[in-house]
Amino acid sequence: MRLTAPTTIVFLLSVLLAVLALLSLILPIPFVGLHRFAFMTAAWAVLMIGTMFKGL
Repeated sequence: MRLTAPTTIVFLLSVLLAVLALLSLILPIPFVGLHRFAFMTAAWAVLMIGTMFKGL
């Protein structure tokens, strides 16, 4: 299996999810604060899927 660079949209989505999770440590973000670990895991999963599948 060859790994490829993720598209810009997938990369930015992953960064957005990670930043929301990190910001919820400082700022009270209602939904994100309760599911911080899920948001960080989703950010990692989106980035992983983006590198595993070409064109995503």
